Amino acid sequence: QVQLVESGGGLVQAGGSLKLSCAASGRTFSRYAMGWIRQAPGKEREFAAAVSWSAGWTYYADSVKGRFTISRDNTKNTVYLQMNSLKPAETAVYYCAAKSAYSGSTYYTNRYDYDYWGQGTQVTVSS
Repeated sequence: QVQLVESGGGLVQAGGSLKLSCAASGRTFSRYAMGWIRQAPGKEREFAAAVSWSAGWTYYADSVKGRFTISRDNTKNTVYLQMNSLKPAETAVYYCAAKSAYSGSTYYTNRYDYDYWGQGTQVTVSS
């Protein structure tokens, strides 16, 4: 089992940047594929980015490709989401999520795939 705690959210102007962090507990973090999923007010949760446990494979939703970068440091049990050129429509609660994976090349792009979730961190992008 793994517990996840997000941080780094806040208020930023349109076009600005934020870097989210997700600290994980548990000795087997390095065997969990990780993802960032966001939920805007009044909308369903939306997949944003994923990374395999080996960190060698990443995947992005089309809406964030080229602007967001997911990464992880298994020595620190932490996954990151660097967000650049933020838009007001990206105001949302950003959740970190995890799912165990046998292969270091596996990642998950469907929010329903994930077994463990953090409490979320609020990102507000002002126009």
